[in-house]
Amino acid sequence: MNLARADPAPALAASAPADPRRARLRLLPLAALAAVAGASPVALRAQEIEPRAHSNAPVGVNFFIGGYAYTRGGIATGDTLPITNPHLHTSNAVVAFAHVLDLWGMSAKFDAVVPYTWLSGSADYQGAQVQRIVNGFADPAFRLSVNLYGAPALSLPEFASYRQDLIIGASLRVFAPWGQYDASRLINIGTNRWAFKPEIGISKAIDAWTFEFTAAATLYAENNDFYRGNTVSRDPLCSFQGHAIYSFANGVWGSFDATYFTGGRTTVNGALSDDLQQNWRLGGTLAFPVDRQNSVKLYASSGVSARTGNSYDLLGLVWQYRWGGGI
Repeated sequence: MNLARADPAPALAASAPADPRRARLRLLPLAALAAVAGASPVALRAQEIEPRAHSNAPVGVNFFIGGYAYTRGGIATGDTLPITNPHLHTSNAVVAFAHVLDLWGMSAKFDAVVPYTWLSGSADYQGAQVQRIVNGFADPAFRLSVNLYGAPALSLPEFASYRQDLIIGASLRVFAPWGQYDASRLINIGTNRWAFKPEIGISKAIDAWTFEFTAAATLYAENNDFYRGNTVSRDPLCSFQGHAIYSFANGVWGSFDATYFTGGRTTVNGALSDDLQQNWRLGGTLAFPVDRQNSVKLYASSGVSARTGNSYDLLGLVWQYRWGGGI
């Protein structure tokens, strides 16, 4: 997944001085459409690149998001599949809803994401090549994120004078096993197990620049119906992200993004697989407002180093509509 972040209210832009710092602070954060639009199969969610994950936004604002992403290459599908040398293509559509709320005086966001995926390609399992062409809903995701420091809950008028310095935030994302799944197949869109992703992050603003770092761990339940009745489990997959974001005076922002993830080794019927992940990805994001309620985001990323062959390319486009909270 990565929900689009762009100017929350051009009405604010019209009344505010045109300086880079104020324009940057008008950019509304949302939960990861860069990740979300590219989050199917679910494995991609552990490898997401998500700028502006921990930023402030006016309380009461709602978002509807639609996105599309295309991926090709070594996608490790399903997050619990001990497969190697994947060569897969996916087209991913997503719809999502997010709401900014006040939790005991701290700004927070809740979002729900429903992806749909078209997948085709091949991978190796125990020395044999398997192929798959399938489409269907991927596992939906639900997240609650809270800014613990530096981003108080604010109304839209109060938000106009807010200035970011240092923000510290945390979130918990839950992946539900409700996506398309066929236990007679090795490669699936859904995962047939729950997953939980706690994350912490910091965001520091310096003039027109914002520098961010996040750390997370994805924890997996067992899949007790993996490929004709086998049981597969997966070690936690740890991920680390860094972002350098530049905000322009007209509400446009762009970022250079990097992520590293490690772990995630699988065990099938008690036998440990040689599929430890140690992978790097680099990418970029460009977001810009269209009008008072609409914004668009473009993003791309590519694997630069992958131990298990799951290095893929991703291109995506996100449209966001916002309402409520006084907008």
